[in-house]
Amino acid sequence: MTAAPDIVPDTEHRGLLSLLPPRARAFASLARFDRPIGWWLLFWPGAWAVALAGEIVARWTLVAWLLLGSIAMRGAGCVYNDIVDRDLDASVARTRHRPLASGAVSMRAAWIWLVALCLIGFVVLLQLHWAAAIVSLAALAPVAAYPFMKRITWWPQAWLGLVFSWAALVGWTESWGTLAAPGLWLYAGTIFWVIGYDTIYALQDREDDALVGIGSSALAMGRHVRAGVAICYAVALTGWGVAIWQVRADPLALAALLPVALHLAWQVATLNTDDGDGALRRFRANRFAGLLMFLACAAVGTRV
Repeated sequence: MTAAPDIVPDTEHRGLLSLLPPRARAFASLARFDRPIGWWLLFWPGAWAVALAGEIVARWTLVAWLLLGSIAMRGAGCVYNDIVDRDLDASVARTRHRPLASGAVSMRAAWIWLVALCLIGFVVLLQLHWAAAIVSLAALAPVAAYPFMKRITWWPQAWLGLVFSWAALVGWTESWGTLAAPGLWLYAGTIFWVIGYDTIYALQDREDDALVGIGSSALAMGRHVRAGVAICYAVALTGWGVAIWQVRADPLALAALLPVALHLAWQVATLNTDDGDGALRRFRANRFAGLLMFLACAAVGTRV
């Protein structure tokens, strides 16, 4: 009998993860520390908001706190998701070796680990002014509901969009002291960016998801995945463009979006919906898309 691998198939850092003792490796895997793409995607919208608000230099410590919060809370979200989905994960080839599904970590230990990660998030929360802290706390309900969305809707990616874009609301509120229209437009555009890239990610699981009866946008779009992702990215760019225009009503400001627009267009143009590994690479490429968007927001928000 072959031993089950203790590293899930889509991990990015097999070598780094393998240096940890087996017990610590299981907890790191449970929080997805081996896959930093998740916390980058959670972090970028908050950094965009601070940059577009013109506070990237004055509030660089805020960006650092947002990064720490993203790492901790993305880890906490993954632990919670695996607690809820442990039976489903055991039925899906790509996830059956996750620590809870495989039994490498007990339920009790997972809950303790979840609390520890949330305490780190609480420390970050204490660094925010009251208005931004309230906005942050408002995310708890949609985060808690997310793991159940795949059971009741074909579009759990839309709910993930609401959750993974939330840092834009927090970053803008903390930077300006109030949740103004540019922050809301930035958030709205980011929701569709998330739907787009997570649809690409979901291509890996279409067969398994269909077998176990859970929904995904990749299944809902059927043969039109590329067109669907293209529409999501176009709507995202539109929302971001409105946010930028409200900060600086100048066509040159909108031109700052050109690099990220070209990058997203490349993802769609080269996407092979039947190539799971290629889809994973396109999904991970959104870490670079986030950087390009950050540079655009910094260029627009910085007043010379």
